[in-house]
Amino acid sequence: MRPEHDDGPGGGGLLVPMAWMYAEYVADELLVTGDLMEPATLEYRAGRDALALTLFLSDGAVADALPAARVDELRLLTAYGASWRRWVCERLTALTLPAPPAGQPDPDLALARAAWRWLEETELLAADLDAIGPPPWEPVGDDGAGEYGEARVWTPAWQLGLPLGHLAIHLY
Repeated sequence: MRPEHDDGPGGGGLLVPMAWMYAEYVADELLVTGDLMEPATLEYRAGRDALALTLFLSDGAVADALPAARVDELRLLTAYGASWRRWVCERLTALTLPAPPAGQPDPDLALARAAWRWLEETELLAADLDAIGPPPWEPVGDDGAGEYGEARVWTPAWQLGLPLGHLAIHLY
């Protein structure tokens, strides 16, 4: 989707990042519909940004109603163990949108890159899913591991957001 201007096409006015804003809106709707996380949390933001990046960078325009083939493509792109991070980096590097007016950066691409920077540079404290420990229903002593003994680690936001987005797509 080509960025729009606030004073009509070709008017040389402010570019509006319509493609990014729409991808973010669809991602937000998927997460809200799934009711997986409180919208005010950083984990929710990570999920929304990961989904928006996936929608924005994947082939084909974002549609009002996601067709089944598109949902399947999104499930594959966000699947655990998939090379999503590498895919995002390659797509952001290779992405060329229609050229904006001289002297103005592309607003869609700028917002996509800012979202990726946030997802990659921000670390959130989360349960270590790779740790082996006692069953989570058995409370343990006060060793700083958490209320039920789960090990907690600092992890990049995209590693939390991607599974959240993937689950939201499954619930769609």
